[in-house]
Amino acid sequence: MPQVLLVDDDPDTIGWMSEFIRSEGFTVGSVDSLRAARIHLTRSKPELILTDLMLPDGQGIELVNEFQAGELPELVVITGHASVESAIEALRAGATDYLVKPVDIERLRGILQRVPKTEHLREEIGELRNELLRLGRFGHILGNSPAMRKVYDQMARVAPTSASVLLVGESGTGKEVAAQTIHELSRRKRQPFLPLNCGAVSPQLVESELFGHEKGSFTGADRQHQGFFERANRGTLFLDEVTEMRPDLQVKLLRVLETKSFMRVGTNEAIATDVRLIAATNRSPEKAVAEGRMREDLYHRLNVFPIQLPPLRERGTDIELLAEHFLAELNEQEQANKRFSQEAIAALYAHSWPGNVRELKNYVHRAFILADEVIEAELAPEAFLQPAHSPVLTIRIGTPLEEVNRRVMEATLLECGNVKRKAAEMLGISLKTLYNRLAAYNSGKDEGDEGADGLEDYEDEDEAPEEARRARR
Repeated sequence: MPQVLLVDDDPDTIGWMSEFIRSEGFTVGSVDSLRAARIHLTRSKPELILTDLMLPDGQGIELVNEFQAGELPELVVITGHASVESAIEALRAGATDYLVKPVDIERLRGILQRVPKTEHLREEIGELRNELLRLGRFGHILGNSPAMRKVYDQMARVAPTSASVLLVGESGTGKEVAAQTIHELSRRKRQPFLPLNCGAVSPQLVESELFGHEKGSFTGADRQHQGFFERANRGTLFLDEVTEMRPDLQVKLLRVLETKSFMRVGTNEAIATDVRLIAATNRSPEKAVAEGRMREDLYHRLNVFPIQLPPLRERGTDIELLAEHFLAELNEQEQANKRFSQEAIAALYAHSWPGNVRELKNYVHRAFILADEVIEAELAPEAFLQPAHSPVLTIRIGTPLEEVNRRVMEATLLECGNVKRKAAEMLGISLKTLYNRLAAYNSGKDEGDEGADGLEDYEDEDEAPEEARRARR
């Protein structure tokens, strides 16, 4: 039977927890100090260590130092409610979970039920590392640059734990894919993985989406609705762009993380939840805190294990690896055999990829459509960023602003084929303003043509400026 080591200096706690753990099918060893725990570990290697955080001769988390990297068993700290912050620090130091006194029986049972799966997770992570060496792939993520190998190592370490993860990276760096990979390497992988983009949902609906609502709780609530925390129970909830969440909802989210319970909108009944939270943001969380967009206490609660996802421009040869992968997928879908020229590959490395992996994937798709058999250099990324044959207007330094405005307006009209509505849109001004400025620039000249050929741009002739209507008459 799997073995549990229980470390606590309270005889009553040792007594009832030992009895309960044995009833769940484990053998139990119990000690009352760090020194006794260290002696026990020289003779036996338990699958799980349950230790009080505060012991007579030190902190229970110090037991992580008794193991070499990769050999640490599951270690769960037990702490009083007043020291939840200390428990978070313990998670950062290597603990896989924590329990708050008085210990909840169901939470303890859930931790015990996860123990037999630990070795399987380690085997899966080992297989992923082998796959990385052979194919440059880690779960759903492609890339074997040094920057990404560092990310994979962090993911492999945090995935088997229950620690909250904060993914930070620019848009398009693959934060949701990273979150899903962490979920699939965790003990919760057979339970739901639910993503929610806090920036894509109306602020008025985020609370209902997260916590659910009761029938009749607000206008349009014609039935009971289960929120993400309820549907993701025992699984993983991924909150993308968490800094976009309203401050009042941040308070409620913090409370859920600390109490492991929530209330649907329209009721005061607390519902227990066991959810592993992974959050993400494309902005600096420290800056968001400084600007008042994110509560500092929530930031520290989410930032138990931060992972920085590097932008594509810092991933070296991953650019070519990803481009070839996306092209191979399209070739398979379309039964084609297209390829990149060497010049096109060089152009990939020359581009800065501000949109990261998402931009690269879109570029490959467009280039695939436009190319015959070979994607040549003329289909380089920059070819899609600049309008073809964009005209250039040269203006001498010191030219009066009024003259600059006139020349820019006339050049824009010429480029638009004298279609004034289109020119006004390009210049960012109203059609009426365009007519009035043209009238001013052409004062003293024959204005008939200027006004007459643009009046049809107005659905109602009365909306046209006086100059245009006078020209028609």
